[in-house]
Amino acid sequence: MNRLRAGAVGHRNRRLPGRARALAAVLAAALLVSAGCTADDNDPPPAPPSTGAPSGTPAAGDAGPAPEVTGVRNPFGAHWDWSRYQQFAPYLGRIGGSATYEEIAWCEIERTSGQLDWTGLDEIATRSRDLGITLHLKIRTGVCWATGGTAKYTRGAANKTESAMPTDLAAYQRFVQTVVKRYAPYGVREYAIENEVNAPSYWAGTPEEYVRLVKAAAETIRATDPAARVVDSGISSVAYGMGVADRLLQAGRVPDAIAAYRAYFQRRVGTRGQQIPEVTAEAQLRKALGTDTNSRSLRFLAATESLLADRTVDVRQVHFYEHFDGVPPLLDYLRAKTPTGTPIQAWEVGQFWRDGDGDPASRAAEMVKTVTLLVAGGIGEVSWLPLAYNPNNAAGSEVRYGLLDPDGTEREAGRMMASLAEAARDATVTPLPASVAGKLGGVAFVRGATSTLVLWSASNAPVTVPTAPGGQTGAVGAPLRAAGGAGTTVTDTPLLLRADQPIDRMLANLR
Repeated sequence: MNRLRAGAVGHRNRRLPGRARALAAVLAAALLVSAGCTADDNDPPPAPPSTGAPSGTPAAGDAGPAPEVTGVRNPFGAHWDWSRYQQFAPYLGRIGGSATYEEIAWCEIERTSGQLDWTGLDEIATRSRDLGITLHLKIRTGVCWATGGTAKYTRGAANKTESAMPTDLAAYQRFVQTVVKRYAPYGVREYAIENEVNAPSYWAGTPEEYVRLVKAAAETIRATDPAARVVDSGISSVAYGMGVADRLLQAGRVPDAIAAYRAYFQRRVGTRGQQIPEVTAEAQLRKALGTDTNSRSLRFLAATESLLADRTVDVRQVHFYEHFDGVPPLLDYLRAKTPTGTPIQAWEVGQFWRDGDGDPASRAAEMVKTVTLLVAGGIGEVSWLPLAYNPNNAAGSEVRYGLLDPDGTEREAGRMMASLAEAARDATVTPLPASVAGKLGGVAFVRGATSTLVLWSASNAPVTVPTAPGGQTGAVGAPLRAAGGAGTTVTDTPLLLRADQPIDRMLANLR
């Protein structure tokens, strides 16, 4: 039974046993951005706390031994712009125990052969550790002396480029080895190779070259740190949607394929010209899947799944930016196409809605439904992107919805995410029993004898949940209050229900 199937039928603990220990220090009141410097391959990293038992002798400049944090204790995290760390730090403390990632590029760290600058990444690793947030790394090559050629795509103020195949694979492996050696002491144990390789703006090579690169990186990562795990590039959200529809179409399930496509892409139609067209018939769907862009995406999705099948890759990485109606067909796809026992993590989850007109309350409620459906379906980690939108982005509008305002002020969505993190921290993630399917949506977090449920009506009809003595209820993100004896009415707006009862007993005798 793979991890998604297990999540659908029984209790699942989302804590990750066997993960290396990361040490959490007290959050610094202020961390100043250091001036840039360079180092060679043999320079040791700045002395972080040991990954073993805390030493009685603090390292120079260290505040001393800190409490240990084992693995990811909370599945709800975020991804943020570290240049705005000071504005975000107060909120990040509220989602402690989660995971995040940082993308690095060989060509940015080693702009000149033999001269490596770790300054920025060292600071990020230190701050993540101090926050008690587990850091994953995406290792990209970029385009430079190490790959040859000239970049065709540049993005953002940092002028990030696509990646290309290294001209010297042994040199690439030495770089990967240096990364793993340097950041294992900070608790980094997961390394994704490249990012969204289905997009030419991220990967200039072929699927076969990507497979070769991952195999080389995986060999080096495991040899350097046997406790580390290799993660795929994270195929894009749109490409996953095409994979969902293509699988159903190839199986002869034409009506299901069209329905899944329409549910998944309900906010995307027309946003990329003819790449995501309106589809109401089989011929239209086949034409959409057959464009150059979507055919490429399907080839890279297949290449990724070959790496999962032969166990080159340990963890499947999902990106999802669609309406929550797209979660069920995505989970169905992942159950069918992921090898048994493979962990699945969603490193990028968000709300893509160009010119979205939803009010803050409805957008926050949608966020809750998206992330809880993912974890209830067996996804072990969910990182919302962006934590706060950048008003200076190239799109000129908030295409992807943030949990915070640009200055770090919490939005309703931010309060709700923090509430979910508090409920899930050190708890077992448990799907709702099959008996309530069609009546309630949501998930349960079980900690000892206490069950905390996130619930909403799965139809337009309110549902009354009987209230146990001592039970508490309230809106997600708001203080809980004593539940009334007449029961708790669940509507389309998610709420929390907490009681010292098993979830099946809490959800018995619905009205």
